[in-house]
Amino acid sequence: MRNELDFAPLYRSSIGFDRVFNLLNNAQRLQAIETWPPYDIVKTGEDDYRIQMAVAGFAEGDLDITQERNVLLVKGQKPDGKEGEYLHRGIAGRAFERRFELADHVRVENASLTNGILSIALKREVPEAMKPRKIAIGDGSLQQAPLQIEAERQVA
Repeated sequence: MRNELDFAPLYRSSIGFDRVFNLLNNAQRLQAIETWPPYDIVKTGEDDYRIQMAVAGFAEGDLDITQERNVLLVKGQKPDGKEGEYLHRGIAGRAFERRFELADHVRVENASLTNGILSIALKREVPEAMKPRKIAIGDGSLQQAPLQIEAERQVA
């Protein structure tokens, strides 16, 4: 039994939270949790992250990494090459597609493939205007003259 939440009443009383509601809706739509390929997400610094995926058997040309808005998409597909008849196939070589929802202002710095581990470095770069700033406390008197709106003068 599956219960879906209706966020429509919240849209009427909130402004700017569309992305949060979309994330919640996307989380509800996940049918089954994909477990392959296995991955780790590591926080390496204050604003630095790394995703490590075990992609044994895949070459650099078999992998595709795309960042579109706030979604990181990692795809893998091996070319269909028959090298012989397999008596046992234990190394997974099936195609995969893994999506990661990224927070605002997170961008991919680089990616590397070493010993079957795909490492994707991420960095959060908050714009200067959005960072906290210190407000100086004054004596309450305004040093500037009050602003006035000037009307357009018409010459008769």
